Amino acid sequence: MWLTYTLIAVVLLIVELVYFRIADKCNIIDKPNERSSHSRIVLRGGGIIFTIALWIWSIVYGFHYPWMLVGVTLAAGVSFVDDIHSLPDLPRLIIQIFAVAVVLFDVGFVFPEDWLLIPFAWLVCVSVVNFYNFMDGINGITGGYSVAVLLPLLYLNYSLHFVGVGFLEIILIAVLVFCFFNFRKKAKCFAGDVGAVGIALILLFSVLRLILATGDITYLMFFAVYAADAMLTIAHRIMLKEHLGEAHRKHLYQIMANELKIPHVVVSTVYMVAQLIISFTLILTGWHWGVFIGAALLLIVIYLAFMKRYYHLHEEYLTELKRKETSNVS
Repeated sequence: MWLTYTLIAVVLLIVELVYFRIADKCNIIDKPNERSSHSRIVLRGGGIIFTIALWIWSIVYGFHYPWMLVGVTLAAGVSFVDDIHSLPDLPRLIIQIFAVAVVLFDVGFVFPEDWLLIPFAWLVCVSVVNFYNFMDGINGITGGYSVAVLLPLLYLNYSLHFVGVGFLEIILIAVLVFCFFNFRKKAKCFAGDVGAVGIALILLFSVLRLILATGDITYLMFFAVYAADAMLTIAHRIMLKEHLGEAHRKHLYQIMANELKIPHVVVSTVYMVAQLIISFTLILTGWHWGVFIGAALLLIVIYLAFMKRYYHLHEEYLTELKRKETSNVS
């Protein structure tokens, strides 16, 4: 088994290096602008190996989850096209909704006893995918946070067996290969939408399998830190009457990295460790609803306290940005 994992790791490393050559030749890059959290041109789409790892697992261990594979491949494929040439929001959203539908079908959640849960499950799943995409803005955060979701899933899978042998291990290998090139001060590549959407659907599928195996919805807390930052930032932007489709730098992690100048890898590590603490507290204490409610309230308080203390720095940045834009026009 370990030999198989080692060979797969080598294959994924080679695939990533080959992709870098292709991305460089085809100019698949991320150029920084005033709204970016980076200052240098970086290759985009390195997260494509998450979907490739899923195909490798399916080929090696059998096509046990064909609909999930189709959904992830389709959503990641469209996201990859968007990484190269920007697509309208509506087609991407339609593809994501379809991808979530086939993932739910493969999980076995399409025909639950309470059919009223289906729209709720759909909304939660589409939201998680988009949260993952929103939060992919600094070096290391997508890879590090994915590790923080995968480790508790691996821990539970050894006893509950809610996903197939080698599934989580191979996805973790792919994430670690990606982290080797991204979880650093000067990233070699970014995940891109192809990476964020692909890994989000894979992790979502795994968590949903766990929820159906245990009947415990509190395992959604494996996405708690991302969900808190994304949902509260959306609420904040609605209060500011901003267009939600416009680029911005208002996430808590962005203010930490940009206004407070905290190194990207430090911010990503904070998010990773915070999620690990919440997840393993949920698992090891057994106080699932207590941890669910307590962690949610704590994250809200931390977000509000942080914004009250530091959001003025972002306002100052916006004022300076507007001044520069006005000066350039005149």
